[in-house]
Amino acid sequence: MKKSYNKFKPVDISASIVVFLVALPLCLGIALASGAPLFSGLIAGVVGGIVVGSISGSRVGVSGPAAGLTVVVLDAITGLGSFPVFLSAVILAGILQIGFGLMKLGRIAYFFPSSVIKGMLTAIGLLIILKQIPHALGIDLDYEGDESFVQPDGKNTFTEFLQPLQTLLPAAIVISIIGILILVLWDSKFIKGNKILKMIPGALIVVVLGVVINLIMPENLRLGTSHLVNLPLIGSLSEVPSLFTLPDFSRILEFEVIKVAFIIAVIASVETLLCVEATDKLDKSGELTPTNRELFAQGAGNVVSGLVGGIPVTQVIVRSSANIQANANSKYSAIFHGLILLLTAILIPFILNLIPLSALAAVLVMVGYKLANPKVFKQMWAEGQDQFVPFIVTIVAILFTDLLIGISIGFAFGLVYVLLTNFRSSVTLFKEGNLTIIRLNKDVFFFNKAEIIERLQSIEPGEKVYIDGTAAKFIDHDIYLTIEEFVEEAKNKDIDVNWKSISRKKINFINNYEVVSKTLASK
Repeated sequence: MKKSYNKFKPVDISASIVVFLVALPLCLGIALASGAPLFSGLIAGVVGGIVVGSISGSRVGVSGPAAGLTVVVLDAITGLGSFPVFLSAVILAGILQIGFGLMKLGRIAYFFPSSVIKGMLTAIGLLIILKQIPHALGIDLDYEGDESFVQPDGKNTFTEFLQPLQTLLPAAIVISIIGILILVLWDSKFIKGNKILKMIPGALIVVVLGVVINLIMPENLRLGTSHLVNLPLIGSLSEVPSLFTLPDFSRILEFEVIKVAFIIAVIASVETLLCVEATDKLDKSGELTPTNRELFAQGAGNVVSGLVGGIPVTQVIVRSSANIQANANSKYSAIFHGLILLLTAILIPFILNLIPLSALAAVLVMVGYKLANPKVFKQMWAEGQDQFVPFIVTIVAILFTDLLIGISIGFAFGLVYVLLTNFRSSVTLFKEGNLTIIRLNKDVFFFNKAEIIERLQSIEPGEKVYIDGTAAKFIDHDIYLTIEEFVEEAKNKDIDVNWKSISRKKINFINNYEVVSKTLASK
């Protein structure tokens, strides 16, 4: 069956415009926070769209500079003392990622629990909303794309928008409110049912109106440059080559450069695989991204980005989810967004610099709301405690740390929670009169030993015991010995013991299965 990520549809053009509008401030903000030239963020966005988009097997995934790498990039540029030397580390990181893909390490993506991935998506949605509220109010102290709880401006996610009323900007508030109302209207059946209007991206309407509203505002209320997009300007096309920085390979074999490359490769790969898993869950087509190919594509992207002066790229959930919400049909939307970034940044940066950040905040708030829709909480609650608790823990952890730390906490908690849940449900005890029934419900391992011993020791002389192992496919050797010892002791305590499906065959079940598997494989 031919994959549909190669089938272009006109909707991919409108989707690419939405992704471009979302990506533009994020590329600039992440570059600024990374201590890199602003244009290096745009280069990374262009490479993530065109190069990674062309090689990737993802239908709707979008790549570009990631907030999760800002601290690493900032420390690396400072530590290495040179941006060109840092670029050589980015290239080396890309080569390592290509190796990861060839070694088929992409399978790691399949080990992330769905409850944790859904928690990550919801947390990112809430984080987008919380981080964009200040920009919607005209408070632009924190850079666009920040995902950390503690911010560079000294505040945190929750205190950033608790500013004195006099610092709020009426123009920004008007623009963001009108923008959100337009986006809500554009999501209605009325617009979706109109053949012409549905082809016009709501985000584009919001941005154009935002520019117009700001320009017609009285001069004393108009937003200043610090509240607008801030692209680097060029005097003529002849100055374009100067925007690109070439890498310095003179120190590429130094330990510090190799260490930075390895750290970037690992973090970028993990972020990409997390995003791939999350994006595949959002994508209603049911298509799965080939993860090894994705690592290869990301590696190729980082090699190219480093060669032309860009910061590292990963697949990123904010841009990918915006792409999905804009109904992208194929990977061409990601590629086109990269082309739009490139052309507009070089040809019309002065026009883009008229865009209010509050207009872009309105677009991002709606992206966040769709990720953190209240229906998701209801759905996870209905799926049971073992899904809901890791889901909530992941959300809280990400909101109060950052994406990578939060997802690590969520994954660790989910793993421990599942083990504890299985531990508690592996053995059940029923007691009626002098009869005790101990039922082994599923595979029983050594960590259930203490519970079984405690329950067996509670049985009084003269009572009857029935041990039922029918539901257990595997019984650990330690568990079998514990039951065997109890049977011997029961003879001296006048305890009548009967059992069913408790045998050494179940102890050897896994070993026998492995032997059969190896035999079949050899044939």
